[in-house]
Amino acid sequence: PFLRLVVVFHFLRQALGTQTTPSNQVLVGMALFLTMLIMHPVGQRIYIEAYQPYQGGQISLEETMDRTINPLREFLLKYTREKDLLLFLEIAGLPKPNNAGELPFRVVAPAYVLSELQTSFQIGAVLFLPFLVIDLLVASITLSIGMVQLPPVMISAPFKILLFVLADGWTLVVGSLMKGFLGGVG
Repeated sequence: PFLRLVVVFHFLRQALGTQTTPSNQVLVGMALFLTMLIMHPVGQRIYIEAYQPYQGGQISLEETMDRTINPLREFLLKYTREKDLLLFLEIAGLPKPNNAGELPFRVVAPAYVLSELQTSFQIGAVLFLPFLVIDLLVASITLSIGMVQLPPVMISAPFKILLFVLADGWTLVVGSLMKGFLGGVG
């Protein structure tokens, strides 16, 4: 989830026209904490199904690794496009398996990353549209009244920030991203 969150936050910052606010550290920190929230159920499942039995001497290290990979694989597969899985199966020279549980992690992980990049760029494009409209309107108005010396961005930036604040933008963006992963936080 970290990848999607960071890329979407970057697109949002670019769309708002605030090149360095919030800073990279703030965006990465927010993405990290949200990732921890999203991944908590997976981590808890790994702890209960793999770590505790291993710590109690009930299973071997190899069995622990298998039990660790399975919940992670399930999470990644939930958000991975089949097209991307097929691409990496072809790259790895592997046949299509009978079920998702047979997919090697070395195929699932890069397919997930590619799917997340695709999804985050789609979300970023949608985020850009309302701000692009504001930029176009301001540019048209400033050109029509002959204000060619003043960059339209200087005028549109406050309007974009105001729209974002009035629409409670952070809550909308973060809420939508979280619901995309969790189906609702709770």
